[in-house]
Amino acid sequence: MTMATRGTALRTRRQVHGSTALHGRARWRPSPYLVFGGLFWIVMSLAFWRVPMCCDFGQHAAVIERLKADLLHPRHPMADLPGAGSPYYSPYAVAQGVFARATGLAGWEVVKLAGPLNLLVLLTGLGRFVRVLTPRQWAPVLALFAMVVLWGTRMAWWSGYLGLMSMTGNLGYPSTFAIGLAFWAWGLAGSLARSPRSGWAYAGLGALCGVILLVHPISSVAAVIGVVAFAASARRPLLPSALWKWAVTAVTAAVTAASWPYYSVFSLVGDESVDWIHRQLYTELPGRFWLALLGLPALALRFRKNRRDPLVLMFALDCAVVAYGWLSGHYTYGRILGLTLVPLQFALAIELAAPRPWRRWRTALGVVAATGAAIGFFTLQAGAVVPRALDPVGFDQPPRWPGYGWAVSRLHEGDVVLTDGYYPTRSLPAYGANLVAPAWPDPSLAEDTRNRRLQEVREYLSPDSTRAERTRTVRRNHVRWLLLSPDQKVPEEAVVVAWGPRTGEVLARVSAGKSTAEHKSEQRKTP
Repeated sequence: MTMATRGTALRTRRQVHGSTALHGRARWRPSPYLVFGGLFWIVMSLAFWRVPMCCDFGQHAAVIERLKADLLHPRHPMADLPGAGSPYYSPYAVAQGVFARATGLAGWEVVKLAGPLNLLVLLTGLGRFVRVLTPRQWAPVLALFAMVVLWGTRMAWWSGYLGLMSMTGNLGYPSTFAIGLAFWAWGLAGSLARSPRSGWAYAGLGALCGVILLVHPISSVAAVIGVVAFAASARRPLLPSALWKWAVTAVTAAVTAASWPYYSVFSLVGDESVDWIHRQLYTELPGRFWLALLGLPALALRFRKNRRDPLVLMFALDCAVVAYGWLSGHYTYGRILGLTLVPLQFALAIELAAPRPWRRWRTALGVVAATGAAIGFFTLQAGAVVPRALDPVGFDQPPRWPGYGWAVSRLHEGDVVLTDGYYPTRSLPAYGANLVAPAWPDPSLAEDTRNRRLQEVREYLSPDSTRAERTRTVRRNHVRWLLLSPDQKVPEEAVVVAWGPRTGEVLARVSAGKSTAEHKSEQRKTP
């Protein structure tokens, strides 16, 4: 060894200090995102668990109950009807059904357990996605907080909307899992756009997109837009040698989706059955989303630097789809508005994660963003993480729907309940009960049939109905129970069994119907 080499080695060894001198390498330290993301995971999991079943929770729990009863041929999620073709029976739901069968857990318990798992997929996907966009350490942290706070000052409580408040209700839903997978897909697409690899990597991306399409079709629209944006932003022009690889992604996604045996996702194209529900997404758009517009200056700066910036392309294409939904009347496309905000929120986060010293305009942007975050948090989102007992102000809290344990304890699995109450029609199926008329449209049930059943329920509960008419309805639909509001009259042939302790609702038994077990026994005897 020469004197120069020996001197270099000595200087290298002298640079190692403290405990690391034993191993000659720096001590591992957690990244800011690992710390704050881990804390967020704990806080939001607890916040999700403290909110009782509400909104779409019962629907997803009912799906698991049907799969738990019959994994290969599940019935309709909410009624004693065939369920073939229902898009609720996705790979995500089937995996939950398998888990429920293996553990014996109820559907609602599985949905509750799914919340922290979905959040973990979401957080890890977010970190992967942001790291593709920037190496700045604090960018994922700021992106996370922008995503959950910078919405608006009017409640946006929809599946797939990831404000703090709505997260307390929808963490256990397939939409949250699908968005987490979308972040992972964008991270992989960004990596492939920057450093092309073999065709297998593109096929893997396509399979991931196909799974997203099956798990939550409307979120997959935004997921595919993100992949397209990254493909179009590739540094090298899309020559035929590169185009065929992205074509592999598209073909693999289509094959993956088409091979799912429970339902055909492509049959949902043009379906208008739920458009009327989503119209309010457009009519109340400014109040729900205006704080996210604080990210426009950051997005404009990215556009100025690179006309093919993936966040810019993603935002433009998302806006085009949302506009199409409004102009065409297919308001369901408005559901991607939650992911349309992501480019704005993340562009702002990346800009504010820049190292200091800041220029004056960036300081001003930071002040405005902090003010907007405070407005969003204290006017709308704070109640999600501040329990009522610790709340000194009186923040809006997540909804607390009444429970129906008092009723389902008297029902048998599969019993048919006739009710038109808003809460019970959305909650009772979670425990294995069936409704005469499902609360939501489902491609597995013709909408004309559902509307006819809704009309039967209205006629049965009408004060002008006769006993003979009610008996026909009971026998035709195999009704065993009535769940009535306090102001609805109990029919003379029904026997009151219990009252709701919180709502005063009445559970009554009707004897003219057959139990589900009796009905199935008759079906087996009929040639």
